[in-house]
Amino acid sequence: MSDGPPPQTLPDRPAPPLPLSLPARLYLLAWDTSRRRLTGADRLPRLVRAGALTELVRRGLLVDDDGIATPVDLDARTGDAVLDGLLDLLRESCPRRWRTWVTLRARYTLVAVREQLAAEGYLRAEKRRVFGVFPTVEYVLERVAAVDALRAEARQVLDGDRPAAEVTELTAAAVALAAAARLGTLVPDRERGRHRRRIEELTERGTAAVPALRDVVREVRTALTATTATAATGG
Repeated sequence: MSDGPPPQTLPDRPAPPLPLSLPARLYLLAWDTSRRRLTGADRLPRLVRAGALTELVRRGLLVDDDGIATPVDLDARTGDAVLDGLLDLLRESCPRRWRTWVTLRARYTLVAVREQLAAEGYLRAEKRRVFGVFPTVEYVLERVAAVDALRAEARQVLDGDRPAAEVTELTAAAVALAAAARLGTLVPDRERGRHRRRIEELTERGTAAVPALRDVVREVRTALTATTATAATGG
């Protein structure tokens, strides 16, 4: 004889989306949602890599050792495939300066971010054939509203009169790096001069919790700006 009704089985619910890391935010900010295409393709790998380096410093897993980007712990993991992949790359390579790591094998990090965002539903992978023969994969933006909201938040931070101290460190760092890369979806060329002071304030805010991060971010941003300018002039 049954003691009562069988226990109800609750339907599986999808896990809530994880907070976007800095490199993932920067990748999404590069999408022109009105045209459904990526912008700044020539500088995007460097921007995403700069974001990943900065994120690892923020998490205390990467430090500056006399100008050298140095992992703190040989076994530490973040649980984020993109960041852990970059940590492994740094551990397996000879010591190099921050500027070098902004560019060296930067596409490795870009591809990892793209695959991560596809797995989380922000992008959709579509298989195609070039000239009807060569197989390729194109990525289409799926969560347009989420990207629009992300950009609106960044623009509000950049344009508004809200004190920089009230902006989250992650958002401040994202805006500062995007501006350094001349990301037109966020900071059109004609507006860069007008926002210079605000960008400096946001850079300070983005490094507030880790004072040592300030010089690192400036070094990374200088490298990002220099390589972006070189690409823009065809050098």
